[in-house]
Amino acid sequence: MTSTDRPGPQTAPPAGIDPRGPRVGAGITAVLLAVVVLIGPRTEALVLLAVVALSFLPGALVGTHATWQGLLFRVLVRPRLGPPEHLEDPRPPRFAQLVGLVVTGTGVALGLGGVLAAVPWAAGIAFLAAALNATVGLCLGCELYLLGRRFRGARV
Repeated sequence: MTSTDRPGPQTAPPAGIDPRGPRVGAGITAVLLAVVVLIGPRTEALVLLAVVALSFLPGALVGTHATWQGLLFRVLVRPRLGPPEHLEDPRPPRFAQLVGLVVTGTGVALGLGGVLAAVPWAAGIAFLAAALNATVGLCLGCELYLLGRRFRGARV
């Protein structure tokens, strides 16, 4: 009997979210991260990377709907779309926000510590993940979340 087969109260996943919201947010984030990479190891890039890192914070703490990108999706994009084909569990995108915060936050911390060369590198890594999510719907942070659940023996 696995931990998920035990009798007793099971916690239901939170209400689903429109999967197009995190993809739009990833697209916006990818553009900002591309600018950081293009600026290179300069103070301006560090400032922009700090803005991006701070943008991940509400998403990691509350969920993607709490980010300014989520607000833009709800106000400007969502009203122009039909209903989503399906809703998705908000926990994997929230974990992906945490991963983005760690990667970009590491770049900011290193940049503040005088290693400006780390700024475009961190932005490049985060850009790859955001661009994959925005263009083909592959959320690397979400996949890490699901892999972690499988590793712990939980149903996915």
